Amino acid sequence: MKEKITAIVLAAGQGKRMHSKVQKQFLEIQDHPVLYYSLRCFQDSLLIDDIILVTGNDMISYCKNEIVGRYSFTKVSIVIAGGKERYDSVYQGLLACADTDYVFIHDGARPFITEEILERGLAGVRETGACVVGMPSKDTVKLSDEDGFVGMTPERKQVWTIQTPQIFSYDLIRKAHESIRKKDMSTITDDAMVVEQESGVKVRLVEGSYHNIKITTPEDLDVAEVFLKKIKKM
Repeated sequence: MKEKITAIVLAAGQGKRMHSKVQKQFLEIQDHPVLYYSLRCFQDSLLIDDIILVTGNDMISYCKNEIVGRYSFTKVSIVIAGGKERYDSVYQGLLACADTDYVFIHDGARPFITEEILERGLAGVRETGACVVGMPSKDTVKLSDEDGFVGMTPERKQVWTIQTPQIFSYDLIRKAHESIRKKDMSTITDDAMVVEQESGVKVRLVEGSYHNIKITTPEDLDVAEVFLKKIKKM
């Protein structure tokens, strides 16, 4: 029997650092909203069976009509409201999954995922049950102490910047989220941390792309324009 794979796409962020009245995932890059590009990748991928789109309660109608309907994203099985924090939105997405074997959890503000990234992620999750997309850091990283001085400098070859999608066995990530919701979640920044803390399963690092940026500030939009022009020329 073919395994079922679901993409949970998060589009509920407020994007305060963008300094725009329009949420970052709905800003446009070359006449399409940021969110369009990742949904297009999942829609066109032979690996993905369905998509759950998680957005703000006040944006559900907009997403259904102006994004899912307008661009014929037929794999989007449901558009649901997220929660106060990112991990709340992920949990709502997990609850909406139906008979799923693996989930790709992706930030809708990362427009430049590719089929190759999805393939590497699926290979990784089949092997370990949990993997995250990322890239080795190009920069030297310093960890500060409480007084703002350098506390230590980790070896650069061991430092990765983490991206999305983050891919998990559905049962593993669902149980981990249910477990951690009974505890303090204030320090949780991604789903890998949930699995690391609640399951003890080691999370594999899988190569993403240096193009797989997250649109967070106005400068990121400028970079995204350059990337998209380059991609269209290829």
